[in-house]
Amino acid sequence: LAASRALESGEEGATAESGPWKLGLDMPSYLPAMKFLTSRAVREQLYRAMVTRAGEENAPLITRILQLRAEQARILGFETHAEVSLERKMADSVEAVDELTEMLLAKAMPAAQRELAQLTAFAADRGFGEPELALWDVPYWSERQSEALFEFEEEELRPYFALPNVLEGLFVLANRIFGVEIVEAPAEQPTWHPDVQFFKVVDASSKEHIASFYLDPFARPADKRGGAWMGVCVGKSSVMDRIPVAYLTCNGSPPVDGKPSLMTFSEVTTLFHETGHGLQHMLTKVPHKPAAGIEGVEWDAVELPSQFMENFCYDEATLYGMAKHYETGEPLPKPLYRKLCEQKTYQAGMGMVRQLYFGALDIALHHRYDPNGAQTPFELQHQLAQRFSVIQPLADDRFLCGFGHIFAGGYAAGYYSYKWAEVLSADAYAAFEEVGLENEEAVQKVGRRFRDTVLALGGGTHPSEVFQAFRGRDPSPQALLRHSGLIE
Repeated sequence: LAASRALESGEEGATAESGPWKLGLDMPSYLPAMKFLTSRAVREQLYRAMVTRAGEENAPLITRILQLRAEQARILGFETHAEVSLERKMADSVEAVDELTEMLLAKAMPAAQRELAQLTAFAADRGFGEPELALWDVPYWSERQSEALFEFEEEELRPYFALPNVLEGLFVLANRIFGVEIVEAPAEQPTWHPDVQFFKVVDASSKEHIASFYLDPFARPADKRGGAWMGVCVGKSSVMDRIPVAYLTCNGSPPVDGKPSLMTFSEVTTLFHETGHGLQHMLTKVPHKPAAGIEGVEWDAVELPSQFMENFCYDEATLYGMAKHYETGEPLPKPLYRKLCEQKTYQAGMGMVRQLYFGALDIALHHRYDPNGAQTPFELQHQLAQRFSVIQPLADDRFLCGFGHIFAGGYAAGYYSYKWAEVLSADAYAAFEEVGLENEEAVQKVGRRFRDTVLALGGGTHPSEVFQAFRGRDPSPQALLRHSGLIE
């Protein structure tokens, strides 16, 4: 990527091996550079450019956005914009968000501090000459430490995750826990590309055709944007006598040289994630489209089914139902499986603290901060960083000027939703762990209850009531902390 960009800029003869390279601040360029560039000076230059981007241009704009949101809240009869936002969320108050944040921070911060100390010692053992790691050192040394600890690269897993095998494992899981059969029906509907597959979802008991979906699995840079998403094709409607139809779109690697599509493990978890969204859309029992399936589900609960499904990628029975070498049929070696599971909790403390920091900063800006007062948003940011960061931000950090989630996306006073939904999904998966994932009868019983509540009730019932109907109680963060390796 860096070499091709150099070529486009007129650097004749640029190659990936010998350069020259052109680096950028977009994530496909920035993240690999921060992880693999051996030049500390270039990493520092990149980092400083990233956290100060649009600093002068956007600083007055974000202040004005905060002022207008505060004014709008008052016009609507609320004290703050956060109260407006939470009116349409599962979390019923700022206090509830704060309570979860503080509970998670109390467990994550000590772990994050230990992880940073271990990383610093690791770097020192390998010749790093400074007493402390700087912000631009952490991604580089984290990558080196991960390589040393786990001794495998994600590319090594590709031969074990051929798309046809992954789909077979995914569909077996859906039948096992939700009681639905997923069958390809290529002749029934036209598709917009030869790669796209059409599937019918059939209730395993009644054999009724209850939903359908299109799967568009491969990247096509010329006519398809990056990322992965689930889209609504047709919403369930009893009035119109329509069953739901979904689009599941990924950007995986297409088949090459007669080989099937070979997926990275992250592509596998992405497919499971989007299927979780799709199942909530397709297995809804709500009869009216505006509240059926995924439509109308509160923002901080909508990721529950998708993140829930990701957990099964680490379940031994599920994984070995699909992880077979595409040529030999040999299963994924057990040492690789164990390292895959261990890698899941690598730097979990630092990762959680970072997300809690973003969420707390978002709530503070939209609930406690006076945008017409003397304090700047950046001063508030540095104030919060004292509690939420293991390494303090630079004095001229203008990260907020590029915080698109809360200033240009849909996450204003809602960034906490990521962690809130993780609590829900981990706690939901724990219901299966508690009965024993090897206990087939019990797993099916819990799975049907998940289908009849979380997947069936959609936007027609408040998510707090839905979760209580499934779990028999309010959500608990204990499962998330345990899955993250932050408690035993």
